[in-house]
This record gives sequence, C-alpha cells and structure tokens, in this order.
Amino acid sequence: MRQNMAKLSKSLRKSAGGDQRGVALITTLLLLLLLTGLSLAMVISVRSDMLINGYYRNFRGSFYAADSGLNIARQTMVNQIVAAIPATFTGTTQPIPAGTESTVQTYITNTYGASYHPITGAGQAQAANSWPASYKISSASLTLASCTVVGGNVGATCTAPTGVVTGYRYIYNYALTATGQAQGTQTATINDSGSLLVNATLVSASSTTSFAAWGMFIDKYTICDGSTLVPGTISGPVFSNGAWNFGTSGQYIFTDSVGSVNAKAGYQFNGACDQVAGTTDKKGNTTISPTFQAGFNLGQPSVPLPPNDYNQKRAVLDGIGSSSSPVSKSDLNNYVRDINKAKYPNSGAASGVFLPYTVDGSGNATFSGGGIYVEGNANVTLSTSGTTMQVYTITQGSTTTTIRIDPAANGGSGQTQVVSGSTTLNIQGVPQMRDPATGQPTGYDSMMYVNGSITALSGPGQGVPAIQDHTPVTITAANNVAITGDILYKTEPVTQTQNQIPGTPADTLIPGNDKGQVLGIFTATGDIQLNNLQSNKNLEIDASLATISQSGTGGVVNTGAAINTLNIVGGRIQNSIKSIGATTRNVFFDRRFGQNFAPPWFPSTTVSVGGLLSASATTTVQRVQWVNRTSY
Repeated sequence: MRQNMAKLSKSLRKSAGGDQRGVALITTLLLLLLLTGLSLAMVISVRSDMLINGYYRNFRGSFYAADSGLNIARQTMVNQIVAAIPATFTGTTQPIPAGTESTVQTYITNTYGASYHPITGAGQAQAANSWPASYKISSASLTLASCTVVGGNVGATCTAPTGVVTGYRYIYNYALTATGQAQGTQTATINDSGSLLVNATLVSASSTTSFAAWGMFIDKYTICDGSTLVPGTISGPVFSNGAWNFGTSGQYIFTDSVGSVNAKAGYQFNGACDQVAGTTDKKGNTTISPTFQAGFNLGQPSVPLPPNDYNQKRAVLDGIGSSSSPVSKSDLNNYVRDINKAKYPNSGAASGVFLPYTVDGSGNATFSGGGIYVEGNANVTLSTSGTTMQVYTITQGSTTTTIRIDPAANGGSGQTQVVSGSTTLNIQGVPQMRDPATGQPTGYDSMMYVNGSITALSGPGQGVPAIQDHTPVTITAANNVAITGDILYKTEPVTQTQNQIPGTPADTLIPGNDKGQVLGIFTATGDIQLNNLQSNKNLEIDASLATISQSGTGGVVNTGAAINTLNIVGGRIQNSIKSIGATTRNVFFDRRFGQNFAPPWFPSTTVSVGGLLSASATTTVQRVQWVNRTSY
C-alpha cells in the first residue's frame, strides 16, 4: 500500500512540472508576440512621421521659396526703375522716361516667369544640408498710378514741367504672383501687391517760395536740447533753421525731403544724446533709424523769415500788400469804412469791422481792396452758403457782423453784403488781389486782418464745411489765434487714408478736387492756440498754419482740453515747437502747395533763384496685400 502511494505521488510531481513548463512557454511566446507588435508599430509610426514631416517640410520649403521669389522680383522692379533715372537730371525734364513701367514688367516676366529659378545658395556649400528650393513668377504687373511735380508753376505736370521744379514724386502700383517649389511635387503660391514710391529730388542752390510749401518748418530747434520730435508720419517737405532731435519712443517716417541748417542731428538715448552727421545712430542694443523717403539734407543754408505782418495788413487796404512800412491810422482812414459808410477814425478805434470800398456821388459802394479789417479782439465763424458764397460771422461783445461774399453774383462781377443788426450794406464787387506793377485785379482773393486776438475761430459745426469751393483766404491776427472747432474745406484736396484712391498712399491729390479752395492762418507774434470745444475731443483744421517772424517765438500749442485725434490738412510753420496735447496727430500736406500754390498773401521767403545744387532719387515700398493661396 505504501509502495503504491509513493508511485502515485511521484507521478503527480512529474505531471505538475510539465504543466509549468508549458505555461512558461506560452507566456514567452505571448511576450515575444507583443514585442514584435510594438516594434512594428514603432516602425510604422516613425515611417509615417517621416513621410508627414517630409511632406510638410516640402510645403514649407516651397512657401519660403515663393516668398523669397516675391522679394527678389519686387526689388528687381525697384532696381530697374532707379536704373532708368539719369545720374544727373534737371527740373526741365522728368527723370523717369515714359513707358518705363512696361519695360520693367516685361523684364520681370521674361526673366523670372519662364521657368523655376533656384534660391541662390540653397543646398550648396555651407548650406549643403538646407532644403533646396526654387521659385517662378507666374504673373507680374507694374503700372504708373501718378506722377506729380514738386515746386514749379501752378498747373505744371511731369510731362510739361514749368517754373522752378524741385522734384518729382512717382507712385507705381505692382502685383506679383510667385510659385515656390522644394523637393517632390509640392508647391506654394503667394500673391503680393502694393506701391513703389519714387522721389526724385532736386536741391536748388536758391529759390523763392511761400512758407506754405513746407509740410513742417521749425525755425528754432537746438540740437540735443533734451527734447525730441514726436514720432509718426510727416508728409510734405520738412526744414529747420536749427537741428532735428530724434528719440526712441516710436518710428519716424518722412515722405518728402528733410533738411536742416545744422550739419548734424541729435539722437536721444535715455538721457544721453549723440550728435551724428547721418541718418541713424545706435547705442547698445537700441537703434534710432528714421525713414527718409526723399533724403536727409544736413548743413543747408538758413531760410530767411518774414520780418512782420505789414504785407498782410496792407493787403486788406489795397489788394497788393507791402512790408516796407507799417499801416498807420491815416492809411486806414484813407482806405476803409464801416457798415454805415463812415471812414475809419483818424484818432483810431477800439473795435469794429471795416472794409475797403469807395462811395460814388449816388451813394453806391464799390469794393476797392483785398479783404476785411477787424479792430480789436473778435470771435470769427466761417461758413458756406449755396454753391459760391463764403460767409464770415464776426462777434465783438454784443455786436455781430455778418459778411457774405459771392464772386458769382451780379453776372460774375461779385457782391459783398455786410449785415449788423438791422443795417445792411451791399457792396459791388469782392476782395481781389492786384498786380503790383499795373494795379489791375488778378482774381478773387481775400485777407482778413484782426488787429488783436481771434479769441475763437471755427467753422459752423463739427464735420460741417467752413471754406467754400473757389474761395482763397488768409486770416491773420496781430496776436493769438484760438481755434475752437473744426475748420473744413467743402471739398477735400487730398486723401487721408491709404487706398482712398485705389493703389495710392494717404496724402494723394484727389483728381477733380482742386477747386481753388485754400485757407491760411497766420500770426507773426502770437501762438495758434488749440482750445477744442467739440464733445468727442477730435479736431480737424484744413489750412496751412503759420506762427513765424524774425522776432517771433510762436508755435501751435494746446490751451484747452486734451485732443483725441488732431488732423491738419495743409502744414504748420512755427518759430518754436510747443505741445499740441493730442493723443494722435495726423498732418496731411496739401500737395497743391508744392506747385507754387498758396493762400493769398501768405508769408514767404525770398531768395534770388540760382542753379542746381544736387539731384538724387530714393524709393520706398508700401505693401498693401499679401495672400498665401496654397491649399494644405
């Protein structure tokens, strides 16, 4: 019995050992199968990632190739246009020949459009491991949008320049489509469009010009005086009888020529200021680099300033103007009368509105001078009526005088009407400028002279026109001029936004909008004060503003509440830089002023005309649209 039990126990032990070995084998096989599966999954995953990465790497390479192709083609356009400009040119013939844009377009199409061109250096030499890439320009267009003359006579064009021309401004619109390719068949397509601005500048050895021809003129500005110019875009020619100081608080963009008497410019870095005879400066990791689209001319001759406002005051009397002597009470007595036809008192007057007109034996009044004379401080509101009438509302204390000037009345001979209270005076004719040599009228021009301060000057309301079409007028004050609201042209002469005219930058002349409307505001000894009373705190002034004279210290200064956005369509001419107290300031130079057009009797600087000092050309690219047309 014990023997049988021993055999059974031995048999059971053998059976259990065999089962354990089978389980171990199965477990091993399962682990091996799992590892094989994981390895296969890893191989497939890595292979997929490599395929996907390679696919998108090709697309990225194609994208960058297309973008590089656009840059190459666009720069070639610029180079070809500049190459068409002679090394030396004059103001009598435009420097870029007509049809240059077609020649450049054909060159781009033939050079870059027939086949793919490799990006220089891609996959070669030190860049041997970089992704090889190439591009093709599938379409290209270049058109001349506009060409305007800087300086010259009124009506001068690029094809027929007349007078003393100081430059040419070209705007070319371009559109490019580039296709990029790397390895494989993947491609990327990108569109790019914009404008190429070419400024061909002539610096005359001397010239005669109105101060309205500057977008900004500052007489006194000391280099490295601790102050800096407010950053932003400044259009129109810019000049200082001192220097220019630039800071680090923003970007400076000058669309037209910039000059100064000082041979150096100040570059202000956090308390330290460098004086540099150049267009850029760097200290540490900070660089100040203004953009001068039409050049930076240092060390220029100074510009003489007007000595006084005698010219403007006398222009009211005789329509000619002269700065040789001041206007006396006797002069006023000889030339101007009030609404009751009474002459200006020889003893003088404390207040009142007077006009230059004669009275015949029948009591008929005929206009004989150039404008309106106001004695004492006054509020002045400018407005329009109908299609031709300009209205001046003058308030002194409790007395309001309204003057309505209509050059189209009386069959075109014009009429001036003066109303105060219950009294009305009708005067045959309108203010006119007269030829100094012959004394004959040359056309409808007006001067308002206030012998005191203009305590409030504005239009009839925000956004409402103040200056009628075909009305040229300059408003001059012996002291300060306080602007309290919008003063707008009925018809705006220039654009205020990019692409307002498709394919053109802001501050472009609007075709058909030059209706002879122009306003100048001038004080020889005071300030132009911004005392904006409009509820939204925005303010627009369509005028050339001048606070300039040999002994003056005036500027444009904020004396009221802070301004949100200040828009000036014209320019600003100042003895000194002062705070305008505006969050945003936009100054759009009235480009008509670049063609010897100016407000009547606006202050000017007179220098005998000499020869040509230098000629140069600068270009700027303005990209309007960039579109990736690739479908991934």
